[in-house]
Amino acid sequence: MKGSKNGARAPKGIRPLLLIGVCTLLMGLGKEASGQEQHQIVRLATLKIDAAQLESYKAALKEEIETSVKIEPGVLTLYAVSDKDHPTLITIFEIYADEQAYNLHRESLHFKKYKDLTREMVQSLELREAVPLNLETKK
Repeated sequence: MKGSKNGARAPKGIRPLLLIGVCTLLMGLGKEASGQEQHQIVRLATLKIDAAQLESYKAALKEEIETSVKIEPGVLTLYAVSDKDHPTLITIFEIYADEQAYNLHRESLHFKKYKDLTREMVQSLELREAVPLNLETKK
């Protein structure tokens, strides 16, 4: 990892795992998943963005996330972060109330607009489903 005593960096495949750990810490630790959390859909999207279009991508992503959280009751959490050393690597941590909420989100006009706007900006996309374990946040 950069900054470690021996100067070694975490391999690229480990970086998403480190990010998941950071997201888990940000969400808090402490209790087992409640019955409600067991029905939630948790996804991690890892994207590589064309560097020349990064600012345009970030603007489109900001609009999509803000709209989704504001108007979709089933969208519980959308966090987007970029890799500190490689800002074109974006990870989005998503939590939906259930499968129906996730499907409604994917069919929403604002999500489709985001996908259309960013289609040529996204060089790669990896979508992974996760299992909620400990999800807490300060209110």
